[in-house]
Amino acid sequence: MEKRTIDPWVWGPQTNSAQAVEVTNVTGTLYCSGQVALDENGVPSNADMRTQLQQTIKNLEQLIQEAGYDCKNIVRLNIYTTNMQEFFTTCMDVYVPFIQQNGIKQATSMIEVKGLFATITIELEATVVK
Repeated sequence: MEKRTIDPWVWGPQTNSAQAVEVTNVTGTLYCSGQVALDENGVPSNADMRTQLQQTIKNLEQLIQEAGYDCKNIVRLNIYTTNMQEFFTTCMDVYVPFIQQNGIKQATSMIEVKGLFATITIELEATVVK
């Protein structure tokens, strides 16, 4: 697999993402459903958004690894949140290290939604290649 990111603007590298990702010579593509802060029994978290993001990342990492893929090969990562301002003020110290530690350079969209499942406040949807 070969991956190339495209960021034609000066501000691009400051966004914790890439404006576009081109992937060639792919041997597999994993389309992950949106992952949220559910425990192993499927019970949704009542915790704050920051704590939910931590569990959501763990769930996403587990899903990707059990499928035989690697988080460093996430090429698209969409964020759905019930409160974008809260995400930026309370979650960046969780989200950015996840991106950096895995060397992820992904295309992304962040969308504020009216609601998510039950008490969920954050959802991550990924596409991974190998």
